Amino acid sequence: MRRKAFVALFMFLIVTPLLAGESERGIRLETTVMASVDLVWHAWTTEEGLKFFAPASHVELRPGGAYEIFFDPTKPAGHRGADGNRVMLVQDKVAFAFTWNAPETFPFARDQHTHVMIRLYPMSDHETRLVFTQDGFGEGKDWDKVREYFQKAWGEYVLPRLVAHFDDGSAQHAAKH
Repeated sequence: MRRKAFVALFMFLIVTPLLAGESERGIRLETTVMASVDLVWHAWTTEEGLKFFAPASHVELRPGGAYEIFFDPTKPAGHRGADGNRVMLVQDKVAFAFTWNAPETFPFARDQHTHVMIRLYPMSDHETRLVFTQDGFGEGKDWDKVREYFQKAWGEYVLPRLVAHFDDGSAQHAAKH
């Protein structure tokens, strides 16, 4: 049953660009996670929870606090992954926003942070709808590549990993201990 639920949830992953105007471009993703809002919140806002995403992180859960995800924690500071990002909004178990930078493969965009917002909607005690948006992309072909990169990274890697993390039951088991 869990496998069928995962496939169904993944199939409902909606990837649609935000079109607030001709020059406003963004990413919008939506999925359902088979876990409580508390557990999904924990996954996005704690160093322990973020292991679904990357092996290490540094989180200070307050506006202005660090929100860094280290894809390769063995590298020097500034080269570990999503270094230098900051928490923008903490609305407990409802909304969470942070800055996000491009990978080093896009050096022109690396220091020009975009904005990510995660909104959580309880569907039941064990099901959460997650709406993910990212905006702040610049104009032009180079920025189009950055946006395409993130559309794929969030939609085909990060959110499916989050869903799978809860689908296999290990996250709920870890949260009880």
